[in-house]
Amino acid sequence: MKLTDKVIAITGAGGIICSAFAKALAEEGAKVALLDINEEAARKYADEIGENALAIKCNCLDKNSIIQAKKVINEKWGKVNFLINGAGGNNPRASTDNETMTPDLEGVKDFFALEESGLKFVFDLNITSAFLVTQVFAEDMVKTGGNIINISSMNAYRPLTKIPAYSAAKAGISNFTQWLAVHFAPCNIRCNAIAPGFFVTNQNRSLLFNPDGTPTARTGKILAATPMKKFGEISDLLGTLLWLADDNASGFVTGTVIPVDGGFSAYSGV
Repeated sequence: MKLTDKVIAITGAGGIICSAFAKALAEEGAKVALLDINEEAARKYADEIGENALAIKCNCLDKNSIIQAKKVINEKWGKVNFLINGAGGNNPRASTDNETMTPDLEGVKDFFALEESGLKFVFDLNITSAFLVTQVFAEDMVKTGGNIINISSMNAYRPLTKIPAYSAAKAGISNFTQWLAVHFAPCNIRCNAIAPGFFVTNQNRSLLFNPDGTPTARTGKILAATPMKKFGEISDLLGTLLWLADDNASGFVTGTVIPVDGGFSAYSGV
């Protein structure tokens, strides 16, 4: 597979998953623009990739910032024909301390203590960012075709305890992926999503492991509900990515959400 004709914009590219995506796609000949609000992180990975990579500071909640990022890419490489919406995440303001409601338990941030601002921030970070970024970059694709890959989550299939906003937002990403696939089908723009299971990243490491490196109780529950009994490696996502990236291999695939989860979404617990 060669992607020498692909100009790819990747948001959230300063993170572990999307930086690995950028490297894998560049190795196949694509030109990859790593967009992240943390320009230093994006630049670090772009420097590792080399001449086929470009780091751009971009606030995915600011349409003008996205437009300026697109302008930089267009001037350097031409029109973007491939987009990965990887920006997203959770926020403590939208997370409860308890998995289930325990009335009258003092000192615990329960459902009623969640902040409205936290809920809105998480929805914006995941849903609004994908909407705005797609709105800007898909304009390059409507006449010549293109490929959009969103990052969903296991939360979209089965909401996890403690993180109601993030679970709902990722369910929204899966739905938005299907909507885009139908809307852009006449333009030969394919739109799919990858739904990772449980991978250890900078965002969730403290939830999965204690300071001494031992697994937390939450890790025990995750692995018990994952038939393969392990966390995924970032390399486990790359086969799905490259398949969806290849128009010859997946040219008739659009509107799908592909789980890469060690069987988590298939397991009922019994």
